[in-house]
Parts: sequence; structure tokens; C-alpha cells
Amino acid sequence: QVQLVESGGGLVQAGGSLRLSCAASGSIFGINAMGWYRQAPGKQRELVATITSGGSTNYADSLKGRFTISRDNAKNTVYLQMNSLKPEDTAVYYCNARVRRTSWDSGKDYWGQGTQVTVSS
Repeated sequence: QVQLVESGGGLVQAGGSLRLSCAASGSIFGINAMGWYRQAPGKQRELVATITSGGSTNYADSLKGRFTISRDNAKNTVYLQMNSLKPEDTAVYYCNARVRRTSWDSGKDYWGQGTQVTVSS
């Protein structure tokens, strides 16, 4: 089994910063892409950013320049540094990882439980 545990969410004023972390544990041979998604009330889940095992990143266009994704492969952990936060960034943020449990496994997507980020105006 594989678990993804997020941390770092909370309440912050507009213009502030937060850093989210997500650690993967369990039966893991390797992790391909890791990423962050978010879901605001009444809206669909949307991409925030992804990062490959080699460090290539992809961001939602609207978040480029404010959010930075990074990962520590040795710790199976992905981070999301969020700066200049706006009230519209308020959402539940979910961690995602494509995990290989064996060398011949193509990978399966796993999700964290989500962490609430609330930005007050």
C-alpha cells in the first residue's frame, strides 16, 4: 500500500506565503511524476503544478511566477511554495504521485487526503 500525507496548509492573509509538503510512503519502487492539484468550493479539481523525477516542471498558466514546485527524490517528498497568495487561491490542495511498486510496473496514481488553504482578504 502507498500513502501520501500532506502538511502545511492553513489560514494566511492575502500577500502571504505558505509551503505545502507531501510525503509518500509504503511499498514504493519509484515515483514518476508528482504534483499538486486544488479544488475550490463548487469548482472542479484543477492542476496547480507537476514535477517529474528528473525535475522538469509544469504549471497552470495563471500560477506561474507565484508558485514553485520542487521535490526531494530521496525522501519521496514534493513541495509547493506559494507566494503572494490571493483569496482566489483558497481551496483544498491535493498531492498526487504516480508510483511504481515494482521495476516492471508502469505506475499508478495515488492521492493525498487534501490540505485546506484559506487566504483572507
